[in-house]
Amino acid sequence: MVQTGSRPIDELVRRAIIGDGTAFTELWDSNIGALRAYLGKNMKQLDHFYIEDVCSKTFEKAFRQIGTYDPALGSFDAWLKRIARNTAFDVIEQESRRQRGYISIDEDGRLLQVAETPDQEDPLDEVIKTEVRTRTAKMVDELPELYRNIARMRLIEGMQYKEIADETGLELNTVRTRIRRARMLLDKMAI
Repeated sequence: MVQTGSRPIDELVRRAIIGDGTAFTELWDSNIGALRAYLGKNMKQLDHFYIEDVCSKTFEKAFRQIGTYDPALGSFDAWLKRIARNTAFDVIEQESRRQRGYISIDEDGRLLQVAETPDQEDPLDEVIKTEVRTRTAKMVDELPELYRNIARMRLIEGMQYKEIADETGLELNTVRTRIRRARMLLDKMAI
């Protein structure tokens, strides 16, 4: 074999860019531990389940955006951590928005929903959101049965991976895998 001077990670990235799924799996295997450690150290507000959620979302984004990775701008590891950090901030913000309508009223930390006045939305934004939701729901209904219910829970109802696992009785990794595959099918359907 001819030595090119590139590192093994560079070869995996090159193969992933041209669509080699096994290369992307190897990238997952070789980076997931470091990514979990990075998030655990730098995003203290995330518990284990949120870290797993962020890791899954990070790799989903990396898979879709692998063609934009430029080794001249930094290592793959740094690129992946940047995606993870931004994804973690998105998850934290999403959870914060979700919790705004709740207050704790007892020492047990139970939450009760409180009515809040909705922010004024631009009518055009609301129409666009409704169309996107409707289109997504129709596409989810067309998914194979194996993915349909879990995709609906995550993509339409906005449930977290752990909530879906608890409700369906499936392992957390099975839920992640099925959602990842459902998203890939939906991406193909959208083309």
